[in-house]
Amino acid sequence: MRVVVTGSSTGMGKAIAKKYLKEGHQVFGLDQKDATIEHEHYIHYVCDVSDAKSLPEIEDINILVNNAGVQSMENMRDIDVNLRGVMHCTNRYGLQPSIRAILNQASVSAHNGAEFPEYVASKGGVLSYTKWTAKEIAQYGAVANSISFGGVITQLNAPVMQDGKMWDEIMSMTPLKKWATVDEAAEWVYFLTVVNKSMTAQDVIVDNGEMYNHRFVW
Repeated sequence: MRVVVTGSSTGMGKAIAKKYLKEGHQVFGLDQKDATIEHEHYIHYVCDVSDAKSLPEIEDINILVNNAGVQSMENMRDIDVNLRGVMHCTNRYGLQPSIRAILNQASVSAHNGAEFPEYVASKGGVLSYTKWTAKEIAQYGAVANSISFGGVITQLNAPVMQDGKMWDEIMSMTPLKKWATVDEAAEWVYFLTVVNKSMTAQDVIVDNGEMYNHRFVW
């Protein structure tokens, strides 16, 4: 299948793109950074998902993974990338007859509100927009869902992981005493977009029990 993964140069996005490639799919990566994946079935585009005019023309996409996101805490950039970016990419690649699955990155913070206000608002919007999307693409027999990860081991989260005091406090409020890896995240994304053909308009929370945490530590 033909797959678009946004935010594909680092972290979860890179792991997700590599998972699809491993399973034999054609992957188109979108990111503000240059490509960090070399594969014969990978094509990379440097663009900004918050700018609809910068998105490349890619036809007949079967799977769209709206993964790109920021936690900027300034100038409403979170809203522009995390929410408007999802809407722009969905309009460009998802609302068409070839689509089979769309998966949007939400966040456990969209449920418990335990993070920066702009970030929380952007991810809460993703939950609602996913339901709208599911209704729109049902006519094509396609599914649309979101996934809400809690803590994931990425470079973005390095500051808190490397701070012993903060890390201990986070783990004290996380029942399974761990965060997910990017490879585990990629497995969830793959399941929800390839294996799953019946669940739609839903959000899946993958957070090691973090939903019980109502205090944001950073």
